Order: sequence, then C-alpha cells, then structure tokens
Amino acid sequence: MSTKPNSSDALSGFFKAFKDHPASVDETYWQHARFAFRFSMSLFGAAFAALIHALIPPLFETTASRKVHALRAMLTARH
Repeated sequence: MSTKPNSSDALSGFFKAFKDHPASVDETYWQHARFAFRFSMSLFGAAFAALIHALIPPLFETTASRKVHALRAMLTARH
C-alpha cells in the first residue's frame, strides 16, 4: 500500500490554504489579496527610498524607516 499522497489530495490541500489563511485574519481571499498587494507596494516604496538614499544620502533620510514603522503599526492593529 502506497503512503504517497495523490495529486488530487495535494491540490485540495493547496486550495484549502487559500481559504484558511485569509479566514484566520477574518478576511475573504480577495480582501486578503488586496491588503497583501497594497502592503507589498508599500514595502517596494520603502525599499526604493532606501536605495535612492544609499546613492544620494540627503534624499529620503527617514522615508524608509517611517514607512516600515507605519506598516508595523498597521499589522499590529490588524491582529
């Protein structure tokens, strides 16, 4: 008898995670996708500001750290 899960079981578990994780933060899949997308765009913005600051130190002196602190506060408030 084989103990290897079949592809149907693996796929079922994969799609179950699509619902379970967003539900764990009281969101639908699309609400969670929207939040995660906006969060990632904010992180990209912070990373870009940090990159520019690395090249030209007088620019964006506190932008990246302010964005990261704001994102942390937003995550803390969600949970």
